[in-house]
Amino acid sequence: MKIAVVGKGGAGKTTTSAVLARTLGRRGGPVVALDCDTNPNLGLSLGVGDDETERLLTLRDQVDDGEGEHEVTWAGIIDRYGTDAPDGVRLSVITRIEDPEPG
Repeated sequence: MKIAVVGKGGAGKTTTSAVLARTLGRRGGPVVALDCDTNPNLGLSLGVGDDETERLLTLRDQVDDGEGEHEVTWAGIIDRYGTDAPDGVRLSVITRIEDPEPG
């Protein structure tokens, strides 16, 4: 299942995403949360803390600036640019996936 949470600024997208991700994670399913916001705060809402959220943002910025390597597989993105959040959620802060593996 893939779920996207979109809407206007200040509408509660980050809070809704965090609650949804942690709830699904608590039910035992694999959950990957992608924070694609220009002001990423999903890490804070998920409970990974300031330092880890900032680390993920730095990784994203390095790739965007050409200082880091793009990852070509879904598993690679999550493994290399992700972190574990509470309740079995895996978080990654990204801007876009240009050529994801199909499926």
